[in-house]
This record gives sequence, structure tokens and C-alpha cells, in this order.
Amino acid sequence: MSVLVTDTGFAAVPPADFVALADIATHKGAVDLAHTDSPEALIPYLADLTLIRVAFPSFSDGRAFTIARRLRALGYKGTLRAHGPVIADQYAMARRSGFDQVEIPDELAARQPEAQWVFRANWQAHDYQSRLRA
Repeated sequence: MSVLVTDTGFAAVPPADFVALADIATHKGAVDLAHTDSPEALIPYLADLTLIRVAFPSFSDGRAFTIARRLRALGYKGTLRAHGPVIADQYAMARRSGFDQVEIPDELAARQPEAQWVFRANWQAHDYQSRLRA
């Protein structure tokens, strides 16, 4: 199972009918992207997609951050969800790169409780430049 993290804390993951990029022509509004997929492959479908979930294979692999930024630069306005072992310390970066939410495994949610994520919910203030200017 998984836990959905947003700026307001933990929530249940709502059901969605995801398709892989290879099956994008049959989508029903939601697609799963691997960390190695090209976001440009979604250009013809961006207006019809309501949810894109991008996989993080590990917390140390940041390619999904780049994919999120590229999707937003391409004009994607729907919900963008990070999926995988993203850690609470990366939440601010996930939000700044364009993700709206993070879906984490239950085991990670147990090790990093909701309070650690909510602490970073004011993600716009959690960067070194803001602290240097203060």
C-alpha cells in the first residue's frame, strides 16, 4: 500500500486507472512515467491527462525532478505525483520542481511520520537562499 503526501499531510491514495507510456493511446486520464521516459512523448496527450505519476526508483535518483520540471515547462497543468521512496527532506524540492503530491510506501511513512512532511509543507521557505536573505 501507499500513502499520499500533500501540503496538508497524509491521505489515502485515491484509485486511478494508470497506463504505462507504451499504452498512452488507451489512457483514461492517468499515466505512469518511468524515471527514464521522455516527457516530450506526452505532448499530444497533455491536454487530456489529469494525473501523471513519475517513478522515483530510489531516493538518490533525482531524474524524476527533471521530468517534473520539463512537464511543467511543456505546459502540463494537471496533477503531477512523485511515486516511490522520496524522503521528507526532498519534499520541498519535489514541490519546487512541479510535483503537487508524493506517493510513498507505507514503510517509509512509518519511518518518517506525517509531522516531518508537514514541517516542510511551507516548501517555498525551505531553501538556502531564503535563509541567507533573512
